[in-house]
Amino acid sequence: MSHEPTGLPLYDKAAEDAAAAVIAAYSTSFGLATRLLGPRPRRHVRNIYALVRIADEIVDGPAAAAGLDPTAERAMLDSLETESLTAIEQGFSSNLVVHAFARTARECGIGDALIGPFFASMRTDLLTARHDAASHDDYVYGSAEVVGLMCLQVFVNAGAPHPTAPEPGLVNGARRLGAAFQDVNFLRDQQHDEVALGRDYLGLGSGASNRVEVLDRIDADLAAAAAVIPLLPADCRRAVTAAHDMFASLSWRLRRDAAPDERVRVPDAVKAALAARAWLGFAPRHRHPVRARA
Repeated sequence: MSHEPTGLPLYDKAAEDAAAAVIAAYSTSFGLATRLLGPRPRRHVRNIYALVRIADEIVDGPAAAAGLDPTAERAMLDSLETESLTAIEQGFSSNLVVHAFARTARECGIGDALIGPFFASMRTDLLTARHDAASHDDYVYGSAEVVGLMCLQVFVNAGAPHPTAPEPGLVNGARRLGAAFQDVNFLRDQQHDEVALGRDYLGLGSGASNRVEVLDRIDADLAAAAAVIPLLPADCRRAVTAAHDMFASLSWRLRRDAAPDERVRVPDAVKAALAARAWLGFAPRHRHPVRARA
């Protein structure tokens, strides 16, 4: 007798395979970190990041390269948000990535309180090119901190009979880690964002902030997140530590090279060493003293 899935279980599997393929195509670092997750949270985190990546691609170039103008991009983004919320309610979507995300959202307690701010930040990319401190913070909350909170919902609730709210300390740590990841990416992609997209997320062009201030903020956020990683479920700590340490390494490299000619990267050998270190259970690394965040 065959034990291969059929019907809805087969569709569910195909959806999760599709989400995993999206992540494998876009991020070697994230793919490496997710492999350190236990089986319980791993597929759910992939499902979240696949939807996030698709939404990001609508506003970051590929949709425009296909011929969509900003009005069409906005309509597509709105449609993706509506389809995601509908799929959570109904338990099915004809879009495989949306279907995978909805399965995770239903099991882990992810709703419009997190999904709405994410899509609001994505729409901001169609409207706002230059950010000040306030709009930067709003954008980072929706584009990155809520993604960290979605992952935290998975860490706490995957496999549980009913979703529960995470502890406040874990919530703060998830937000700070998401903010650090986003600000690192803003610094890494500063030239591309400026030249190709006409965007300034950090206010560096206007003099509203400078690289050292941004890097100090990143390191403070990384330190705050590192302090609560030991409080995460055991099958999540290694992956979060590895991701933390990879971005800490990026922060150090960005601080070391104030005007890099190429996008700053962590060499594959260093990534492997950081992943091995996390797998062995070492605590997150701190490469620099940091000032407390106001």
